[in-house]
Amino acid sequence: MNNVNNPNSEVTEVGGRKLSIEEYLDQDEKKDLLRLLTAGSVDDGKSTLIGRLLFDSKKLYEDQLAALERDSKRVGNAGEHIDYALLCDGLKAEREQGITIDVAYRYFSTNKRKFIIADTPGHEQYTRNMITGGSTANLAVILVDARTGVITQTRRHTFLVSLLGIKHIVLAVNKMDLVDYDRAVFDKIVSDFRAFIAPFNIPDVQCIPLSALEGDNVVTHSDRTPWYDGPSILQFLEEVSIGNDHNLRDFRFPVQYVLRPNLDFRGFCGKVASGIVRRGDRIMALPSGKTSRVKRIVTYDGDIDLAFPPQSVTLQLEDEIDISRGEMIVKCPDPLPDNLANITSLPEGPFIGRHFETMLVWMDEEAMDTAKSFYLKHTTNTTRCRVDHIKYKVDVNTLEQSQVDRLALNEIGRAVIVTSKELFFDAYQDNKPTGAFVLIDPITNNTSAVGMIIGPVAEQELHTDDALPTLDLPALGIAPEHYDAIDTAVRALQKQGLAIVVKK
Repeated sequence: MNNVNNPNSEVTEVGGRKLSIEEYLDQDEKKDLLRLLTAGSVDDGKSTLIGRLLFDSKKLYEDQLAALERDSKRVGNAGEHIDYALLCDGLKAEREQGITIDVAYRYFSTNKRKFIIADTPGHEQYTRNMITGGSTANLAVILVDARTGVITQTRRHTFLVSLLGIKHIVLAVNKMDLVDYDRAVFDKIVSDFRAFIAPFNIPDVQCIPLSALEGDNVVTHSDRTPWYDGPSILQFLEEVSIGNDHNLRDFRFPVQYVLRPNLDFRGFCGKVASGIVRRGDRIMALPSGKTSRVKRIVTYDGDIDLAFPPQSVTLQLEDEIDISRGEMIVKCPDPLPDNLANITSLPEGPFIGRHFETMLVWMDEEAMDTAKSFYLKHTTNTTRCRVDHIKYKVDVNTLEQSQVDRLALNEIGRAVIVTSKELFFDAYQDNKPTGAFVLIDPITNNTSAVGMIIGPVAEQELHTDDALPTLDLPALGIAPEHYDAIDTAVRALQKQGLAIVVKK
């Protein structure tokens, strides 16, 4: 963006065309957002690449540039060059060691798109930091040192990226200046990487040779790689299509809040997790199975005809249905088929149940205790749960599987979870918002683990008894006049995630 005539001008120039301030702001607001993470081994140049990207795209202020030049001379690790990594490595320990420890987020925008970059650490001991940084990413930039090629850390980060369900990967072969921009070196690394990544079924992989320190193929195409005719890093980031990454087929609307401003309006607030909903659509509320139609789709800016992810809206229904936080609204056939036995056989509906298989990433300093009961947070729903058993642990370096009875910090395993009340979930690979959850320690409130659901598990496959706590009221000698009060107490406990069976 360039100001025309003077800094106070009410006209800006974008792409050679003059826009008013209002037009520019409106255009900027409508830009889509790309979230990306950088991953790679220690010293592969992740922070340097991000710093160079910000520097060459002219997204730094003068005081930032002055501080960067000053810090480069004082604590830099790039010799005579400006140390662009200092733009991301802000912790004292990071600057002293020349490594990334914590996740650093950087925001910038171009005329085409807005970006949020998560600079994630490469060390195995910071696996949980990388999982945190990549949990919302649309794209991953995996850096490889041209001198060493695909190594153990590259395989580990690629596995973690596939675990997170990221569909777009850029293999950035960095430090090409140190191998004289040799095409054969680049082709060998690309061949090795594509052979390794084949089983992960990642649909979009772009390989780019670059030098983050020299700026080759970072923002513009470099003359030093005439044999490469693909886009630069920035060009690819601006043009990659992420519109189809959302699941627009299966409508899922976890209810976050019931809005009742007056006697004439009752709406259900939340974010559209997946799918598209239109006015007049027939919907079903879970777990009750009650059906209705969408009367209005209300937003802050007024009513709209349809909503899609990740919009936050309020749905008003034609019928009065008892729905509360943690429940879910989904689409159902119109009209309902006669052979629909129950809500678990709803076509294209979510899985409904209390047992499922999942990939777990352990995040807590305290090792897993399978005898402990955890809080499970899934969409807007919270319940108690336990780990029934661990099928195996995955070695993130070799991808080998081993039998264990618990997970420790940064370890990843396949486990079976049992919840106290029914959840409405999908497989993570099909629907990320309804296939992800976190486990919370009930004592410390620490995030114990994050999970990606694989699918439901039959009760016969559990290793321990799945019987819920049962209150047999007649056996306890409780008179019928107290049943209503007990039902009220049980419903209150269910809202807190503790299900109890009551026998009368």
